[in-house]
Amino acid sequence: MSPTSITWLLIIGATVIAIIAQIRVSSAFKRFSRVRTLRGLTGAEVATLILRDAGIGDVQVRRTESWLGDHYDPSKKVLCLSPGVYDSESVAAVGIAAHECGHAIQHKNAYWPLQVRMTVVPVTMIASQLLPFVVIGGFWFGIMGFITLGIFVYAALTAFQLITLPVEFDASRRAKQILRESGVVVADEAEGVSKVLNAAAWTYVAAFLSALTHLLHLLAIRNRN
Repeated sequence: MSPTSITWLLIIGATVIAIIAQIRVSSAFKRFSRVRTLRGLTGAEVATLILRDAGIGDVQVRRTESWLGDHYDPSKKVLCLSPGVYDSESVAAVGIAAHECGHAIQHKNAYWPLQVRMTVVPVTMIASQLLPFVVIGGFWFGIMGFITLGIFVYAALTAFQLITLPVEFDASRRAKQILRESGVVVADEAEGVSKVLNAAAWTYVAAFLSALTHLLHLLAIRNRN
């Protein structure tokens, strides 16, 4: 089998994993968004509680209108929760809220993978803006200059996605531990939280594999020429 064929198989495999990961996270969120926690705290209340207990008083918890657009912005120290998380008392909501709080705790503790990711964000943003040129000039028309540009672009994106993995896995680990030790969730609810966060983790794995396989594809094109 030629290197090009292997690369295409890797790209197809990464795409399949990405689709499955998205289906899994959507399915897990929908399932456990219908399961109310016994304590009846909303995602916003859980986030506020966790931040307070962690001694973090300079992070604002805000409601955003983006569905599953939950994130922590370390540059602004803002924790954004979507309506399905901010206002919900579900197992899925408290799990996601706790996960984002995990990032805020990482920031406070100067967790080095998060520090590295924050440093490379500007480079990643520039790389993302160059993607249309890479796709058209490199993948579609095979122009060597755009292929070389694409290698640098996907190398940056692959590095970013790689450093994202420990950041996200650690935030989920912190979330599970905090929710369990604080009594915000009981045993059965903790299992649901794990399923939601584990499903979400696969989306980050898929993103890394996607960037890596596109990088390998461009390297194969350059070597062939």
